[in-house]
Amino acid sequence: MRGQSGCMKVLSGKVAVVAGASRGAGRGIAVALGDSGATVYVAARTSRSGPKAAGGAPGTVEDTAAEVTARGGCGIPVCADLSDAGHAEALFARVAREQGRLDVLANSAWAGNFMAVWRTPFWELSEALWRGTLATVSAYWRAGVHAARLMRKGGLIVHVTDNLQPDPSAWRGQILHDLGHECINRLVTGMSKGARKRGIAVVGLNPGFMRTETVLMEMTSDAVKRRFRFDLSESPEYIGRAVASLAADPQVLRKSGELLWVADLAREYGFTDMDGRTIPRFDPHAPLQEFPC
Repeated sequence: MRGQSGCMKVLSGKVAVVAGASRGAGRGIAVALGDSGATVYVAARTSRSGPKAAGGAPGTVEDTAAEVTARGGCGIPVCADLSDAGHAEALFARVAREQGRLDVLANSAWAGNFMAVWRTPFWELSEALWRGTLATVSAYWRAGVHAARLMRKGGLIVHVTDNLQPDPSAWRGQILHDLGHECINRLVTGMSKGARKRGIAVVGLNPGFMRTETVLMEMTSDAVKRRFRFDLSESPEYIGRAVASLAADPQVLRKSGELLWVADLAREYGFTDMDGRTIPRFDPHAPLQEFPC
């Protein structure tokens, strides 16, 4: 059986948890894993029966789980705030009870919308955005801790991050966006050291500029699109196919501790974005192109 990307269902029998999977990169990762046949616990705070996301961005855990199943995997929706210790413990206890194993964790649980305040001075930022930044780091930490306890040799933990190459610590343009990703990168470094001894790979994964639901809501004019280089954007499924490729790689432990780029993995593993393009690393100085539809 072949998936949406034309690949065999190479992850059939594998179990994954994707944090932050109601929308954005998390949704793209979840559906790509489903495309490869995985069982995916779709974890996020937004459900059909609860309040909408701040800012009104679309997407729920039920929506993503249904798409995972439609792609040939098994999607299991879980409404949970993984920055909360009790929610995180309950999710992974459920995975252990129902599956007895965990093969993949992808962390993409972003709690703050930085796009709307990108140029706002730090002293005018809200307390809620600061709390969201701390919640993001807490979600990555707690999910990583519980996943490592449940995984066996060959497990994979992916922390979605954001770096400007070639320097991973280059200024990212917004103070809390920058701070959150620096913390995530250090989690990759530190977690990989202990996890490697158990045969578990921990990597950071950098997308380019993704056309997430929140980004699309902010792209209100051609001027805004030019400022953020929307012409160079990629779909959230591009990073999803990168995670699926890593999960299917029997030698993935060799990459543990590294900060990887989706664009580099596309060349290495031979996958494309949904429109068939192989999109290079994001370069804000690249010549202007037509805006994608």
